[in-house]
Amino acid sequence: MSTTTPPTAPADAPATGAVGETLRVRLDLAYDGTGFAGWARQPALRTVQGVLEEGLATILRTEPLGLPQPRLTVAGRTDAGVHARGQVVHVDVPAERWAAMPGRSDREPGRALVDRLAGVLPRDVVVHRARVAPAGFDARFSATYRSYTYRIADDPALRDPLRRTHVVWARRPLDVAAMHAAVQPLVGVRDFAAFCKPRPGATTIRELQHVAWERPDGGPDAGLVLAHVRADAFCHNMVRAIVGASVAVGEGRRDVGWPAELLAARRRDAGVGVAPAHGLVLEQVSYPADDELAARAERIRARRMDEDVWED
Repeated sequence: MSTTTPPTAPADAPATGAVGETLRVRLDLAYDGTGFAGWARQPALRTVQGVLEEGLATILRTEPLGLPQPRLTVAGRTDAGVHARGQVVHVDVPAERWAAMPGRSDREPGRALVDRLAGVLPRDVVVHRARVAPAGFDARFSATYRSYTYRIADDPALRDPLRRTHVVWARRPLDVAAMHAAVQPLVGVRDFAAFCKPRPGATTIRELQHVAWERPDGGPDAGLVLAHVRADAFCHNMVRAIVGASVAVGEGRRDVGWPAELLAARRRDAGVGVAPAHGLVLEQVSYPADDELAARAERIRARRMDEDVWED
């Protein structure tokens, strides 16, 4: 990544910088995780990062021009099969390439980049917006929270084959009230070792800001069982382990106090099942006001330089 400090500029402002100057560009995107081996680039595997970086390289013509290959920094790495509706990344782009993005059209550079990406990306990845980021913006370290939804159909009448890639089909009816009560003790700054896949040297302390189970009575999710989970960040498998413990309560296999007991034990329990990946969707990543971005990034980077911020 370039060490050039991204200049303060209006979103999508034309760039006229000197050769070698870079601009930090924020991309907002969505993807269907079904056909991907997760977010992070991996040799010989199809990943969201790999597909998007290749698309950017094609549009920016980095190889023919001898420029560095684009490298994305993501708000949160998603695992294989997990979807995203509100993912955020940043990439440092040569200023002259950003300025040249519209070509002969009258489009602003951000719209031109979105349009061009639509022409080279597969249909399971969509970039909705591209714009010059405010000074100090870091997609990963500036974020204040990530928000997820998990969807379950526990009624055979709701098993819609057209939604099978992002709704999990439960084996038996679920007690939503019990599931909701069971996860409330998890809210707050806690050690989630019982719900995280361990990584040597990485902390499992996270701030779970909100978790709730509901059964909507209207809208596109009517009748489904939904979890809404929001945290400053998640460790690997955390969301799906919380969902797995909740389902055990909802099915009556465990009592309402079991998730709190797991949390207090601070170690993985063989009885905690990890829920299927395809029910999980990253809905939103939130950031502070522009004048607070740099301070937030510096503070969080100091805490988590040796960690990966996973979103499952």
